[in-house]
Amino acid sequence: MGKKMYKIQIGNQIKLYEEGTTYKKIAEEYQKQYENDIVLVIVDGKLQELLKECRQDCKLEFVTTDTKIGNETYRRSMCLLLVKAIEDVARKENVKKIRIQYSVSKGYYCMLDGNVKVTEAFLQQVEKCMIEMVNKKAPIIKKTVHIDDAIATFKQQGMYDKERLFQYRRVSAVNLYEMEGISDYYYGYMVPDASYLKYFALYLYDEGFVLQMPVKEEPKLVPPFKPQKKLFQILKESTQWGDMMHIETVADLNEQITSQGMQKVILVQEAYQERKVAELAMQIAQRPSVKFVLIAGPSSSGKTTFSHRLSIQLQALGLRPHPIAVDNYFVNREFTPKDENGDYDFECLEAIDRELFNYQLTELLEGKEVQIPTFNFKTGQREYIASPTKLGKEDILVIEGIHCLNDALTYKLAAENKFKIYISALTQLNVDEHNRIPTTEGRLLRRMVRDARTRGTSAQNTIAMWHSVRRGEEKNIFPFQEEADAMFNSALIYELAVLKQYAEPILFGIDKECKEYVEAKRLLKFLDYFVGISAENVPKNSLLREFIGGGCFQI
Repeated sequence: MGKKMYKIQIGNQIKLYEEGTTYKKIAEEYQKQYENDIVLVIVDGKLQELLKECRQDCKLEFVTTDTKIGNETYRRSMCLLLVKAIEDVARKENVKKIRIQYSVSKGYYCMLDGNVKVTEAFLQQVEKCMIEMVNKKAPIIKKTVHIDDAIATFKQQGMYDKERLFQYRRVSAVNLYEMEGISDYYYGYMVPDASYLKYFALYLYDEGFVLQMPVKEEPKLVPPFKPQKKLFQILKESTQWGDMMHIETVADLNEQITSQGMQKVILVQEAYQERKVAELAMQIAQRPSVKFVLIAGPSSSGKTTFSHRLSIQLQALGLRPHPIAVDNYFVNREFTPKDENGDYDFECLEAIDRELFNYQLTELLEGKEVQIPTFNFKTGQREYIASPTKLGKEDILVIEGIHCLNDALTYKLAAENKFKIYISALTQLNVDEHNRIPTTEGRLLRRMVRDARTRGTSAQNTIAMWHSVRRGEEKNIFPFQEEADAMFNSALIYELAVLKQYAEPILFGIDKECKEYVEAKRLLKFLDYFVGISAENVPKNSLLREFIGGGCFQI
């Protein structure tokens, strides 16, 4: 008796496949129809790996490397290939830990703990080993094991962060990925074998190196390495602070929560962040020519609370700060440019009346009185209802807007009159030594919680809009971040354990039939790593209060 046949729908086409046929084999038939590599498949709305087998009639959608999910899968799998190559080249006795830490340029900054010196020659050996595994199609084998066996495997391989992390997992089984004798755990799906991982480069940088990889916009091109020195330094400093607090990973955080509680850690973290705000205020006060503090950062960085806290510190130094939102200088609605879909593009520079903005700031510099507009978002028109403003010797304007780091916004103002600050939530915590937490993860959860609380926006809608938000950041904010005079990291080492309580209920509310369900499920799995904590010890002036509520600022 022959094997059972199943109807598989791909696009408008339906074909019959034998029971047990892998989605990888089906994908290989269709690969020529796609410009970029197929790395995953969506089966009846559920994301699956290519090595899964056909067991029912279903509808398939292929996921390629030019998508967010596809690119993340590529990068995740590349980390396993890197770990395996380093262990082959350096041997286990010489490498205590391989730390994949944070994004630099378009890649990941990595460090090695142990008796290995990272040199160009060493990286060449690692790269050669990686290429050899790509050429021989080294398989990535997924194994489901009991959690106790996983913990024993991690201990035996010296992956102690993972060993401790899994003490807090509530599941009885876990998926491990094996490549030529090394077993590892990764937060998310992987490609079937190393042949999918052709595009990468290794660059010696600082005390470690960067694994440079393609972005989804150009999935077959390794972009040139462009060091972001200011951003790197703030990331390095934040990571060193986390190390000093003995909280490098989620396991460290969970152990702190369960053994000693978080009150002291929260107070120390908040004190550290307040000191950073005070240092920025001092830098500004020491430059008497500065009259305009320009603040920009991506969505949910905590710009509003930061502006308030910076203003308080400036006042403590004898200055008189006045907040201004660049949004008040929007052109009237009928003059707002439209995007390729015919929708108003409020994020483009042309949506701002730059001429009026520069004229009024120049007038203020000259000691003249100016009536700053207020934009009415309901009517789409500027109004002049605020009291006139005039800058005295101690007065300083604190200006917030997405284009504030772009000199094209303040083209008539001299550099000596401006102090530009880039703010972002640059998460210093990682899941474990090989699974980093992208900075976008925390910001998305922050926005989801805030928008559900203050705007009645569902988690589903926040996820649906996130791609558009990120696209605007990539275009209007990130290219100018190195132009900042100073950077501020608004991430709090404890915040994900607090956000967990607020985010989980609204994520569970996303229906399985919605296309945002895949992302919701991924975020729920991510939050499951954390032991949750109450918000009762979060200070009223904390940046986190902007998102969870209960803060002391009127925002």
